[in-house]
Amino acid sequence: MNYELVTKTIDLGDGRPITIETGKLAKQAHGSVVVRQGDTMLLAAVVAAEEAKEGVDFLPLTVEYREKYAAAGRFPGGYFKREARPYDDEILVARLIDRALRPMFPDDFHADVQVVVNLISADKENMSDSLAGLAASAALACSDIPFNGPISEVRVARVDGKFVVNPTWSDLTRADLELMVAGSADSIVMVEGEMLEVSEDEMIQALEVAHAAIKVQVQAQSEMAAQVSKAAVKRSYDHEPKNEELKKSIWDECYQKYYDAAKTPSGKKERGAAFAAIEDAFNARFTEEELSANKFLLHKFHHDCVKDAMRNMILEEGLRLDGRSTTQIRAIWSEIDYLPGTHGSSVFTRGETQSLTTLTLGTKLDQQMIDSAVMPREDRFLLHYNFPPYSTGEARPIRATSRREIGHGNLALRALKPVIPDAAACPYTIRIVSDILESNGSSSMATVCAGTLALMDGGVQIKAPVSGIAMGLITNSDNSKYAILSDILGDEDHLGDMDFKVTGTAKGITACQMDIKIKGLSMKMVKDALEQAKAGRLHILGEMMKTIDKPRTDYKPHAPRIVSFEIPSDTIGAVIGPGGKVIQEIQKTTGAVITISEVNNKGVVEVAATNKEALDNAVKSVKNIAFPAQIEVGEIYEGVVKNIQAFGAFVEILPKQDALLHVSEIAWTRVDNVRDVLKEGDRLEVKVIGKDPKNGKYKLSRKVLLPKPEAASN
Repeated sequence: MNYELVTKTIDLGDGRPITIETGKLAKQAHGSVVVRQGDTMLLAAVVAAEEAKEGVDFLPLTVEYREKYAAAGRFPGGYFKREARPYDDEILVARLIDRALRPMFPDDFHADVQVVVNLISADKENMSDSLAGLAASAALACSDIPFNGPISEVRVARVDGKFVVNPTWSDLTRADLELMVAGSADSIVMVEGEMLEVSEDEMIQALEVAHAAIKVQVQAQSEMAAQVSKAAVKRSYDHEPKNEELKKSIWDECYQKYYDAAKTPSGKKERGAAFAAIEDAFNARFTEEELSANKFLLHKFHHDCVKDAMRNMILEEGLRLDGRSTTQIRAIWSEIDYLPGTHGSSVFTRGETQSLTTLTLGTKLDQQMIDSAVMPREDRFLLHYNFPPYSTGEARPIRATSRREIGHGNLALRALKPVIPDAAACPYTIRIVSDILESNGSSSMATVCAGTLALMDGGVQIKAPVSGIAMGLITNSDNSKYAILSDILGDEDHLGDMDFKVTGTAKGITACQMDIKIKGLSMKMVKDALEQAKAGRLHILGEMMKTIDKPRTDYKPHAPRIVSFEIPSDTIGAVIGPGGKVIQEIQKTTGAVITISEVNNKGVVEVAATNKEALDNAVKSVKNIAFPAQIEVGEIYEGVVKNIQAFGAFVEILPKQDALLHVSEIAWTRVDNVRDVLKEGDRLEVKVIGKDPKNGKYKLSRKVLLPKPEAASN
């Protein structure tokens, strides 16, 4: 062996130990580990450039999470049969890792950093995403890359009334609360999750359980890193030039001006113009050559001066950039039924943030198939979020859906998912699309509110309306003083320390997402933020209810009509027919769309149509096959000629049930050739006159329904 293996085992007392090893795989990376729980294994590798690129004043961190299909013994779907661009779930896990790691790097470290986490083995019990943050942090801890960690990330769920850390796949199906929580040894760093209308106290309990497990994992990483030689000394760097004299002159001359401009209530554009004018006036003293030489520092110092002025104004006076108090919500107006061609629509505007949201109802055929490496699935509730450049007054190319758009859409989906009726009550596939038309703070929460309104406008009987709010945080240097802000602006997000989004009904929380920029957040800050968020989201909910306070009693007239019912599983083949012939014929003749699936040994039929007549005809046709009626002697039926023989015709009088119309029973007069009177496909009325005791076949007569020749001549 040409490697030095270091391993560490973490035991959380659940009988499922986690092992971390380094020094065996990916040794040319600056840090790498393999994390294993059961048969689930992750390989995490990290690399950082030696120097920062010129003019870069931020951390260029990229995080990739990829699932290898071979890890679960599967082929990738699609034509190429290989892993391609990450699918949404992989992007969402990468974002969870990124948001946990980013605040832990030194503020002045600007070298390119890449973190890659691969799922290399998988089982059907241990979930890989709850180990991904641990793997990424352990790889950094075992490297020479500057990092103020370690941190770790766990999933906590409440299963059957008890909190469980890193539940199995099967456990998670029974959970009423699920959170992904990241933290350091002394504070919470990131939170994201969904729940079934839980209280703020219950959420705090979940965070405390998660943090206790995180502390154990952080300690294990520290102990492991102490045994790795290249992690003993972190690399030195100098990524920011220094000029204390220039910094002091900007603060001396511009700080009060920035403070006064921040204190003057204004809109986003006006405020930006005021700040720019102050910066331009100070920079006017420099020559073009001096401006070029000091471009990096001038931008940084002005930005930091504005940041200090705004933060101090809030901490000292409790005032905000638009004149609100720390708890005040911006003005709200909303409208429904704005787009007549959709199945439901709404406009939700809060301050300078606006969402135009649509509802589309579809059939089972519209469900989204997710080709995951471990757990493929079909989703019947979809929510898509779009953030076009004009929403912030920018002109830039529109490319593929961004990771931010995927993340914001997923948060809104998790917020609304708990109130979506189940398939038995609402057999539709539901798609919500939020187009952000204006943005200045928390467009994802506007999406939640607009989504609720669109669902109610479209007649979807949601269990309760949901609203959402974004909370901010401003702290002083030692966190001894802080202010929590309700309904934050874009600048308050950018210059502040926290973005904490909370959604819920009047009863409780349905989803949350928290990101911070400082090293950590105390539990007291989290509690205060949750309580203030509750008051804010209830206020927003009250404003929404002024527009519509409950779902419409029916779907829009042009929405598809869907019914769902069960049939015996042994009749599915008869309904479908050989090669789908029967079901295709029903769809062709009625205009309805029919899907059939088998669930719990029952056939589940879903019929969709644009009008009631088509719906009823299709349902009747399927039920006639699945629940065949009994032929009764003496009854009159309208049948279809299916087969002609010399001795008569076989007529289908009920689905898949035919009877013999003998040549002697076709007419009162003699019929020498059946084909002179009938042909296949003819529809005619016949009466059941008896049943052959030998073969059980029913006998039909047409002539008894026709007038006798004697009666006709009279």
